[in-house]
Amino acid sequence: MIQRRTLLKSTAAVALGAPGLSGLAQQAVTLKFHTFMAPQSNVWLTMHKAWMEKVEKDSGGRIKFEGYPAMQLGGTPVQLYDQAKDGVVDVVWTLPGNTAGRFPRIEVFELPFMMNNAEATSKAYWEYVQTVAQDEFKDTQVLALQVHGPGMFHTKNKLIKTADDLRGLKVRGPTRQITKMLGFLGATPVGMPLPQIPDALSKGTIDGCVIPWEVVPSVKVDELTKFHSEFDPAGGALYTTTFVMAMNKAKYNSLAPDLKKVIDANSGLETSAWLGKVQQGNDAVGRKTAVDRKNTIHTISAADAQEFKRKARLVEVEWVEDMNKRGFDGKKLLDTAKSLIEKHGKSTPAAAGGKKA
Repeated sequence: MIQRRTLLKSTAAVALGAPGLSGLAQQAVTLKFHTFMAPQSNVWLTMHKAWMEKVEKDSGGRIKFEGYPAMQLGGTPVQLYDQAKDGVVDVVWTLPGNTAGRFPRIEVFELPFMMNNAEATSKAYWEYVQTVAQDEFKDTQVLALQVHGPGMFHTKNKLIKTADDLRGLKVRGPTRQITKMLGFLGATPVGMPLPQIPDALSKGTIDGCVIPWEVVPSVKVDELTKFHSEFDPAGGALYTTTFVMAMNKAKYNSLAPDLKKVIDANSGLETSAWLGKVQQGNDAVGRKTAVDRKNTIHTISAADAQEFKRKARLVEVEWVEDMNKRGFDGKKLLDTAKSLIEKHGKSTPAAAGGKKA
């Protein structure tokens, strides 16, 4: 009798608990993560996959990711942000600058010689958007805002030592402000998404490109170019590019409260800083591939960089004027970005091979 009663009690307990168990199962969610980065890239392997794994672990396995690098779900890199906005996918990592002029206020971080520490500048970028550009990404749930490490020149047949060396060269740039800079420096700027670089170099559509070291191997730039020109960190980086990790708002709002907290805990200023730090940390890996191939690597001194800075400053002047025409205070936005970079640079360790931002 005791055994029968115990069995009945146990059965009843399971039955009563079943709705709760069913509810937990229903709260589990699978998110599609889409990006243009190649599956062999440092960004995918050390940033995107690591972030997804962390979220999965923190959620106790109730958040799962399906990761799709290299635009595997279709479309073009230019369409990624809208894919998140429209719910075609759940999470994207992309360049806002792919859509020229759509996110104008954050372009300030892509102006020449603004930074040299991606971790500090990513913190500045996050705080800047939260304080003076909150509506820039209003149609998605922003998870992180970051930049990469110092961008530099990679060329096929000519070493870049001075700004004059760029004259007549067709050089790929990633965004509107960076292609403007290349034009002011004397190059013929060619705007194109990152995945198109290998084909363009192979066919001679471009003579070179500007990208950070970390992405060099994933687009075979160490194989397709012979010369690499980096800037002395003491003088600041030639440029950086802004990125956004964004989530579809409806999908975020549909999450159970505790799962929202997991996403929130893996978003924001510190996550942005971590992404920037990891990406710049991978520069050493990319640089080594060029060293191993015995390519020529030249460091443009702080003194020689002055001519680049003089010519490139026109980009900053034009950006301020453009912001003023759009109804913003361009000078105030520029000063805010610079002060935030300085603020976070003071509290952030110097990046490997460089000084603070």
